[in-house]
Amino acid sequence: MKKIASLAFLFLVGISVKAQQESFPQNEAKLNIANTIAIASVEVGYERFIGFNQSVDVEFLINDRINYHSEKGSRKFKTNSIKLGYNYYFGQENAGSGIYANPFIKYRFGDFEQDIEIEGTKVSTTTDMNAFMVGLGAGYKWNFGDKFVLGPYVSIARNFSDEVKDRFSAIEFHGGFSVGYRF
Repeated sequence: MKKIASLAFLFLVGISVKAQQESFPQNEAKLNIANTIAIASVEVGYERFIGFNQSVDVEFLINDRINYHSEKGSRKFKTNSIKLGYNYYFGQENAGSGIYANPFIKYRFGDFEQDIEIEGTKVSTTTDMNAFMVGLGAGYKWNFGDKFVLGPYVSIARNFSDEVKDRFSAIEFHGGFSVGYRF
């Protein structure tokens, strides 16, 4: 009888510990506010926690610009992206806070138009920006009461499109400042 009571007690303690670990919000909606202000790129995302220090996220990038190229003159980006990533948080105080690493895959679609002058004649050129990318990011998140989160992040990615590499670069840098709400 004592063995059964001991096992039941350990089982209940285990369930209680698991419940306490999972009592934080499991979802986060976020916006990269820095790029929205600086370059008119809208980046919204959703993060789902699969553990105390792990999550998967998906982001939609509207007007995604490669390496922060401007649209001065007659250059126009008509590009959007979708990014799927995994986050591992190294902080131990709150769920999903502190320094984190973010390996990801990303797909950009759309085109880039630019008017160039060749021998006194303006010619419009279009570059197909469709590209598959693999990258790694890192950042820091401050968690305020398991509701609001803020933090900077950076990433580097390698794109696998010959046309994009010929026009721009195979290596892409990205960054921002995320503002999020957990529920």
